[in-house]
Amino acid sequence: MFSKKTVRDIDLKGKRVLVRVDFNVPIKDGKVTDDTRIRAALPTIEYLLGQNAAVILFSHLGRPKGGPDPKYSMKPVADYLAGLVKAPVKFAEEAAGPKAKAAADALKPGEILVLENTRFYPGEEKNDPALAEQFAQLADVYVMDAFGSAHRAHASTEGVTRYLPAVAGFLMEKEIQYLGQAIANPARPFVAILGGAKISDKIGVIKNLLAKADAILIGGGMANTFFKAQGYPMGDSLVENEVLELARELLGSGGTKIRLPVDLVIATGTEEGAEVKVIPVGPVPDGWKALDIGPETVANFSRVIKDAKTVVWNGPMGLFETPRFAEGTFGIAKALAESGATTIVGGGDSAAAIQQSGLADKITHISTGGGASLEMLEGITLPGVAALQDK
Repeated sequence: MFSKKTVRDIDLKGKRVLVRVDFNVPIKDGKVTDDTRIRAALPTIEYLLGQNAAVILFSHLGRPKGGPDPKYSMKPVADYLAGLVKAPVKFAEEAAGPKAKAAADALKPGEILVLENTRFYPGEEKNDPALAEQFAQLADVYVMDAFGSAHRAHASTEGVTRYLPAVAGFLMEKEIQYLGQAIANPARPFVAILGGAKISDKIGVIKNLLAKADAILIGGGMANTFFKAQGYPMGDSLVENEVLELARELLGSGGTKIRLPVDLVIATGTEEGAEVKVIPVGPVPDGWKALDIGPETVANFSRVIKDAKTVVWNGPMGLFETPRFAEGTFGIAKALAESGATTIVGGGDSAAAIQQSGLADKITHISTGGGASLEMLEGITLPGVAALQDK
């Protein structure tokens, strides 16, 4: 299924290997607070060390404003990584330039060098060839293992592949295999679950999945827009009025594939003392907003999931960050965990919800990239994948 070369297909012994990882992790008071993405890169890093390569890691972190900002330094990530691997971990205060070059040249096989944040350079997001070439001068081989950044053509994800032999890491391979397989050739019934706030973010995904999936279950804020398109007043709920016409079209073309909630959890607000109640789908009173799918919907959706062979889930069913509006999302997580299907959860909020539900180990594959997994579900070829060498 995976048509690109990986680290297995290339001689790495004694080579300097530049690896684009996704170490865009949350940091608080100079400490990493969630290491999921760092751990996801370990199989590739360990493999390269086992091949006696000198391993140079680089990544972006946060959204610095086009220049160095100590708040977004990779130094805490390098320190954290040192506690996870047996190899010595060094840190370079640059990602390109004389200091980075000197550190890379001095690196010995079996050692790791973490470079500073790629977004400290304005050329990174512009995919500037001069910056890409500077990155490339640090190594003999390039490995793309940052699935979460593969949908962006930046100097560190796409530009650099023009100057070095470029192959995929294990995380990249796994992501593309699961998400690619789900879209190209799923075991059926194939069920897609879509949630989150907006239809507009997922128009392409819905259209692509209408052609591929056997059922599309819709929850979250997206559902409100579909209900308003059907003529229900939605009170103070989040609704995208600018896409109502499109929502009508999708419902029309979706036939019986699109399944909407049958009941909703509505509330007067999200704060502690707010009133909360469950109503069957219908007009939402003024002053109230829909914030989760109701128990009847969870039961309906769970029955569909139980019969599925492949399930892809992207986007929560409600405001799961607030416990009172998390039951819909956690109910769906439980249905996935108990199904015998291949279950694939998109990155971002859905991944966070699965972690919070405590059921992550019961899911076949949790993607590390929110935007990238959405683009794959939409059927778009990712620039960071297209640029790698074919097998």
